[in-house]
Amino acid sequence: MTTRILLIGGTGLIGHLVDADLARRPDTVVTSLTRRQSSCSGHVIDFERLCTAPAATLRTVAPSGADVAISCLGTTIRTAGSQAAMFRVDHDYVLAFATAAHALGARQFILVSSVGAGGPGFYLRTKGAIECDIRALGFNRVDIVRPGMLLGHRTQARPMEAIGQRLAMALAPLMIGRLSRYGGIDAKTVAQAITALVGRATDGCRIYDNADLQRIARQAANS
Repeated sequence: MTTRILLIGGTGLIGHLVDADLARRPDTVVTSLTRRQSSCSGHVIDFERLCTAPAATLRTVAPSGADVAISCLGTTIRTAGSQAAMFRVDHDYVLAFATAAHALGARQFILVSSVGAGGPGFYLRTKGAIECDIRALGFNRVDIVRPGMLLGHRTQARPMEAIGQRLAMALAPLMIGRLSRYGGIDAKTVAQAITALVGRATDGCRIYDNADLQRIARQAANS
């Protein structure tokens, strides 16, 4: 049985790895949606139109519906240019996509969020808000992925994140116990965990931190 998957954020650090992993699976068909033309394959759609007419916009690229929707979409205030612009991407675009995917029949939604979501600061409050709003949409299953500092090479330069990655690697030996959730984690590990979660049947909402993601990826590699 083929699982129909909708993906946004497929050009980012985690998203392009998820897209590539799923493309190798014979039991999945992925429709990747992008905001602009890139070297990666995908359907370019108008995300502003998606916000005003979610189901109608998504149905143009996924007329047969969907089983699973995955959001790896995210930006930073620095990249977006303002708090409002970041919220538009990380909350409004993701919520519109999720609303449309639910209308098209998706039973599972996988959301890449952040460790500390819902905590202090604009970025974490935004992540907490989108988590809450996704859970309220009525998907049978919601998987919320909360990685720590992502380790890996981005095509789009983020100087401060690069510094953070080096710091995370230097502090890795100290990040034990509850602190481990804030430590660095390879983007490949996160992507492997996400692909392993695709299609899981048990209903409900689950949240995964670094340790959970490493365990799931390890189990998938050994299966």
